[in-house]
Amino acid sequence: MITDEAVVDVSQDWLQACSVQERLMRAPAPVNRRLEYSVSCRQLRALGGDCYDFTWLPDGRLAFLIGDASGKGVAAALMMAGVQASLRTASLFTGDDLPALLHAVNRQVCFSSPTGRYATLFCGVLDPVTRTLRYVNAGHNPPLVLHPDGSCDWLDPTGAPVGLFPDGIWQEKAVRLRPGDRLVAYTDGVTETFSPAGDEWGADRLQQTARDHASKSPDVMVRSILDAMSCFSAGVQSDDVTLAVIQAL
Repeated sequence: MITDEAVVDVSQDWLQACSVQERLMRAPAPVNRRLEYSVSCRQLRALGGDCYDFTWLPDGRLAFLIGDASGKGVAAALMMAGVQASLRTASLFTGDDLPALLHAVNRQVCFSSPTGRYATLFCGVLDPVTRTLRYVNAGHNPPLVLHPDGSCDWLDPTGAPVGLFPDGIWQEKAVRLRPGDRLVAYTDGVTETFSPAGDEWGADRLQQTARDHASKSPDVMVRSILDAMSCFSAGVQSDDVTLAVIQAL
């Protein structure tokens, strides 16, 4: 028999879990005038498998990640919380060696997660002075780098999602951003949104919408893209959605 006290305890635990997940996602205000950014996460349920984290390093560089755990709800949220904890712990030993960081996190995820569970991650370190972005893409949706002239480049995966293969290898790549370039990073809930007729919003619509709002601030650009996506789907959300825009000035 479930008592009223038990129901209250479960409700309180649920609220605390939601609060913990919110605190795990950080996006502190920019500390200099060379970068602007904005990020938004809309979980499908109270708890979800998407995450983001922005951290200013002591030398003035910006470290950031955006991730998506397989599955939905509590199971995905627990896995992603473990991934974030592993990332923060491993970074104390690996520093900004991104392939070593992913290798350490992958071993922990493979050890602690059920078979078949994994997470995609895009991890980057951006130097606002040189505008050099170093990154690893662990099976994540390719972010796009939108240039002021409307052209764009896609940052394809440089390794598998964490949790799939115990001996996974990740390659670090680097790209030099130009003044005015914007990095648009997202989870698959953005592109895999469907209209009432069953059409997928897709990467092409994301790219065109980003172009349409390229003259606006990152904050307005994020809201405009999410609004366009929601309009396309008639307000129906079927997955966790996370979107980040970073602009090099």
